[in-house]
Amino acid sequence: MRWAGQRIDAEMAGALPGLQSIAGLVRSVTTPEFRGVTFHEVLARSALNSVPGGGLPFGWTVNPYRGCSHACRYCFARPTHTYLELDQGLDFDRQIVVKTNVAEVLRRELARPSWAREQVALGTNTDPYQRAEGRYQLMPGIIAALAGSGTPFSILTKGTLLRRDLEQLSAVDVPVGIAVSLALGDDELRRRLEPGVPSVRGRLELIRAVRAAGLPCGVMVAPILPWLTDSADQLDQLLGELAAAGATGVTPLVLHLRPGVREWFMAWLAADHPELVARYESLYAHGAYAAPSFRKAFEQKVRPLLTKHGFARPAYHRAVVREKQAPPAQEALF
Repeated sequence: MRWAGQRIDAEMAGALPGLQSIAGLVRSVTTPEFRGVTFHEVLARSALNSVPGGGLPFGWTVNPYRGCSHACRYCFARPTHTYLELDQGLDFDRQIVVKTNVAEVLRRELARPSWAREQVALGTNTDPYQRAEGRYQLMPGIIAALAGSGTPFSILTKGTLLRRDLEQLSAVDVPVGIAVSLALGDDELRRRLEPGVPSVRGRLELIRAVRAAGLPCGVMVAPILPWLTDSADQLDQLLGELAAAGATGVTPLVLHLRPGVREWFMAWLAADHPELVARYESLYAHGAYAAPSFRKAFEQKVRPLLTKHGFARPAYHRAVVREKQAPPAQEALF
């Protein structure tokens, strides 16, 4: 393993933040409460990650964890584990890197004179409210650091543990956006495809709780799975449930399969739905995204349903960020 032979003074170019030296790697921990999961506790040297390209409404991200016990077979972040010479399959689900000092490092970075209080997003890589957060409780410190510096931010999560921090989030004096990821309305399919994710009912209740706290709550209906969750009836039911829960915006996205993720997902599909393997291979024959014809047909199918349930515009175009003296350009994606 890349970091197994490092010395106290060793530095590793290209490693993930927090794993550049053995001084960063504090210890590896297993506990009965998280059977089968190993936590690698590190002292991170940086917290803010710059987002290149400028095509998104946020310029920076913070990732307190690497790897994710949600174990979603389709997770696009899986290949990042290979940077550590861990695999993007079971290692991603069970070998979780924890930046135990991330809030302290973040406060230092946000205090720099050069910091321009640009939008920061959490949950764009791995979930900040995965089960590990119940043990390490990193998010309250992160939220306090961002709010205390006047930095607007957004959070995307599947984790119902977010409810713990709603009082803190509702009291911050910066623009904040909250989004819940919920695409599989069938709990049996959820258990097979994203076994570590809270139930559908739990996340619908989370949306209600976010709204009751006076915060906006967009929903990422992603990924939509061709021939599994994309029928008009399925979408109509799910969107109706999201509207009833009070969601302030919805963004539906069809599954995309990057190299590394594709192999892991297709292995699941072959075991669970072998009759669909050939159709998926054809649909994704030319890259990570479904064929343009499929995406166009899906857009035509979902558009009237979004209108029917009050989600005529994507979540990132709606007023899903609570604004407090912030210019429109700082509106969060979620």
